[in-house]
Amino acid sequence: MIIIGIDPGIATTGFGLVKKTKNKKARVIDYGCITTSPDLFSGERLRILNNELTKLINKYKPKVMAVENIYFFKNLKTAMPVSQAKGVILLTAAKKKIPVYEFTPLQMKMAVTGYGKAEKKQVQKMIKVLLNLEEEPKDKDKRSDDATDALGIALCYAIQRVPQLKIKGI
Repeated sequence: MIIIGIDPGIATTGFGLVKKTKNKKARVIDYGCITTSPDLFSGERLRILNNELTKLINKYKPKVMAVENIYFFKNLKTAMPVSQAKGVILLTAAKKKIPVYEFTPLQMKMAVTGYGKAEKKQVQKMIKVLLNLEEEPKDKDKRSDDATDALGIALCYAIQRVPQLKIKGI
């Protein structure tokens, strides 16, 4: 089963694809970020997000989507654009008939590290270990943690929803 994890955003949306193999191990297929320019109108940015996410879905054919739940914002200025991006993500999944499961950052951290208030660095290290990666995951530009968060969200689904999942390397 292929799981696509998504960390929504209007400027940067992280994605992570994890495959549960027949021997119930998890491995990374792909990860990265979909980025849009702040010079574009909101509608154009959302169209790009939809198109790029559709390409990923068509390429990898995930059976389920796990999305970070937007539940709290420190900055109200970013709340609306992130909510719009999440709406596009949910619509894209619905059009492709992919079931969506939502997890809070706390749930993801709890599943990946065993501690809901883990620091970003702890989450990165555990994802590296759990998925047997050579280095901590980052997007191609090495600018953000969005790809790492998306892999964490995909792992959260795998750990919580797939019984007796064996993580590669453990």
